[in-house]
Amino acid sequence: MRKFYDNHNHSQFSFDGAKASVETSARAAAAKGLAGICFTDHCDFFVPAMKAEFEHLIPEQFDIRAQQEEIDRVQKLMPDFRIFKGIEIGLEIRCREQIRALLSENTFDQVIASVHYLDDTDPFWGGYYRDKDWKTAYGHYLETIFEEMSWLGDFDIIGHFDYVARYAPYPQCSIFYNDFPDIFDSILKYLAEHGKALEINTKTYQDYNGRTPVLDRNILLRFRELGGEAISLGSDSHNPERPGDKFSYFADFIKSCGFGYTAHFSRRRIVFEKI
Repeated sequence: MRKFYDNHNHSQFSFDGAKASVETSARAAAAKGLAGICFTDHCDFFVPAMKAEFEHLIPEQFDIRAQQEEIDRVQKLMPDFRIFKGIEIGLEIRCREQIRALLSENTFDQVIASVHYLDDTDPFWGGYYRDKDWKTAYGHYLETIFEEMSWLGDFDIIGHFDYVARYAPYPQCSIFYNDFPDIFDSILKYLAEHGKALEINTKTYQDYNGRTPVLDRNILLRFRELGGEAISLGSDSHNPERPGDKFSYFADFIKSCGFGYTAHFSRRRIVFEKI
């Protein structure tokens, strides 16, 4: 059996993870035959006001010490299954120093860098797309990812580069390399040159209001051309039913693009597993 590690999961310590405790998700992942799971709970220092209107949230931070202690507790109950300590840090230009301080003051197995909010808006609630056509919306999101990840540097995986397409109102529900070759080259070249992983976030590739985004093969082919080696699989689960979702399919997809391995991280060091 192929060894899959789910590198992107949320637990009760995330603001939106009440349905997914560390223990229930870890046990569910093990029952599915996964080799390990990483809990990358949300940390966004900035939450746009338009989101607060819907959810009444303050900045989305979690108790790192409590999360890691709970992971240690569950790991002792499941010694044959690997449970990793992670964080999904929300990139935001106004919070750069807070982000850098948090990462320097804490120890993780893995750091995912993601963009959830930009331009004082939230794609999930739709505000980001107002007065933008699809190409402007997608392109600006990719440019923001590159600007903030290249500033930060201190991360392991770039998370859901196509998050912006999940909830978009346009008929164009997928992001294709040929529509944004220059910014994709900048992102992929940076990841390749710095030994970072590109995430395939399987949550993106499901039906949203009759739209199903697809992963563009050309993105992975170009990543490989630029010297990229590390592809990370993440379900972005918020409940115990989703860890490992569609991993076999996307492992075959990765392999068909010329990659022989998937990647995960332990103590911030990359580990490759043969597909």
